[in-house]
Amino acid sequence: LVVVDSVAALTPKSEIEGEMGDSKMGLHARLMSQALRKLTATISKTQCTVIFINQLRMKIGVMFGNPETTTGGNALKFYASVRLDIRRIGAIKNGEDIIGNRTRVKVVKNKVAPPFRKVEFDIMFGAGISRSGEVLDKAVDLDIVKKAGSWFSYGDTKLGQGRDAVKQMIADNPELSEEIETKIKEALTQE
Repeated sequence: LVVVDSVAALTPKSEIEGEMGDSKMGLHARLMSQALRKLTATISKTQCTVIFINQLRMKIGVMFGNPETTTGGNALKFYASVRLDIRRIGAIKNGEDIIGNRTRVKVVKNKVAPPFRKVEFDIMFGAGISRSGEVLDKAVDLDIVKKAGSWFSYGDTKLGQGRDAVKQMIADNPELSEEIETKIKEALTQE
């Protein structure tokens, strides 16, 4: 596994050697195009996974369509087998402190499976993706956990009020989490 953290930070040699104010159009795009032509065969032969992390930029003067674009030209878009659009859609707070992010991931391109799928999940700082949040969300989607207003119930048991409280209860109660997960797996295998 190779991760290139930020395509935007890759700098062509001529830009490093040049003066500060020099304008060189398309250098970054040419660098990416050439690099991907060279790397594609090697990546395929070695059965390696390469993850490119990129940033969004705004196109100037776009009147219609999406003004957002990624750096490095179009080569990366064409060569990629899977492209994911990952966005923060909200903050998870504990009082005034932000303890995580609610994140939405959309599959923009997929050569190996159906594209345009979306998923939302919690990323907790210092812990990663919240497993208890995933279990709760999927259980609610599959009607294993019932949601009425802000109250959640599992069978005849009231789990609690508010998503965060129920998420914490599932995290603190491994037997309950395991039981709900088993029912989720059973429901998914029947589909």
